Amino acid sequence: MVDRRRIVALAALGLLALSTGMAVASPPKLKPAAVAPAVPPPAPAEPLPPPKIYLFRGAMGPLFSTGMDRLGEKLTQAGFSADVYEFTLCRLIGNRAIASYKETSAPIVLIGHSMGGLCSIVISEMAAKENIPISLVITIDPAHATGDVPLNVERFINIFLSDSVLGGGDVVAVAGYRGHYASYDLKENARVSHINIEKSDDIHRQILDMVTQLPRIQAQAQAGAVPLRYLVPGDTLVELWDSGVRLPVRRGDTMESIAAANRVPLWSLAQSNSLPENAQLTPGQSIIVPRHLAPPEPAAAMATPPPAGRK
Repeated sequence: MVDRRRIVALAALGLLALSTGMAVASPPKLKPAAVAPAVPPPAPAEPLPPPKIYLFRGAMGPLFSTGMDRLGEKLTQAGFSADVYEFTLCRLIGNRAIASYKETSAPIVLIGHSMGGLCSIVISEMAAKENIPISLVITIDPAHATGDVPLNVERFINIFLSDSVLGGGDVVAVAGYRGHYASYDLKENARVSHINIEKSDDIHRQILDMVTQLPRIQAQAQAGAVPLRYLVPGDTLVELWDSGVRLPVRRGDTMESIAAANRVPLWSLAQSNSLPENAQLTPGQSIIVPRHLAPPEPAAAMATPPPAGRK
């Protein structure tokens, strides 16, 4: 039953409020919920300018380092800034490269044969004093006196003949080096000599592939890069791996199955891990697998270097 007295009292109170101007409390207004400002998406990374490539011949370069000229032509035809110099101009070109980097920040690539390989390390050391990174250094049978790879080199590859008198530089990195490192001793390949090692068309192709990939992988973390050192079996295809990576062994894995899954030869897996090719593996065991800076082209094959007499 409706309480008429309560209704009358409420009506009277309303009339009193209207006649006296008394404020009647109203429910508090709710503030709208604070809306978090939209977080703008991260700006896309500025594409790096294409690398500037400096190639250096060895002693009597116009006669014995003509592969550097051919490689320079291929890089230029691919649209890169690539110039070939005598190693005797090493410090002069090094100063130019440093000044150019300060203006454009274009990644620096150094490639040298024989004394030109030594020059590539000298320029890397010059750049280190200016806190300038070197994106890639490739030395091809560098001189024995070639120094160690400094910390500012992000990627280093040495292709050499350890029994070479004219070259034979087994270049190592300084203590604490954390970049990508790979060393290839081709002394077991009887067709390769100091004066034709820089002329392999296949090595040229792989170098071109690597240089093309550099602007895309410049931000690739160096953490976990494992240095590689190989004595390449004679008459074996040479693959310029970037460095190694540690992978866990899964149940049922074998050396052969891991090599097949990662598309690397079994001998490389054995050498990377100092294991026999038929080694028994344990699940959870860490194993080093070589990796490419850039995936190789399908059906890639190494062209046989020209005879020693070919220039």
